[in-house]
Amino acid sequence: MAKRSKGRQKVDMVKMQNESNLQVTFSKRRAGLFKKASDLCTLCGAEVALVVFSPGCKPYSFGHPNVNETIDKYLDFALNLKSKLKNTNKNLESQQEYFRGPIEKMNYTEVSMLKEGLEYLLLKVKNYGTERGYGYEN
Repeated sequence: MAKRSKGRQKVDMVKMQNESNLQVTFSKRRAGLFKKASDLCTLCGAEVALVVFSPGCKPYSFGHPNVNETIDKYLDFALNLKSKLKNTNKNLESQQEYFRGPIEKMNYTEVSMLKEGLEYLLLKVKNYGTERGYGYEN
């Protein structure tokens, strides 16, 4: 009777000590990762960019349609988002200026804005509670 192999063995997730095994494992897993990325592009039409550095600090990349285009698109998106967040933060800071100091010193416009802001906040809290089943009703 032929001897059966042990089959596929579980690999412990710790860094390998043997350099040659480490390099072989890196190459196989890198190929598998790039294959999965390619499948994602093909099946879903996704734009993907992967950059992987080997244990020897050699860079490997995969991109669809192109690594540079995809990374540039991501950076543009991130910078645009950062700019929007800065503007939102400036708007919030300027709105908070109305609410500094005692209410007695506010003029009619400031009090009206405070009232509208508090009513809006109350509505948001009630909606948040209702969506999560906390029983807040209007």
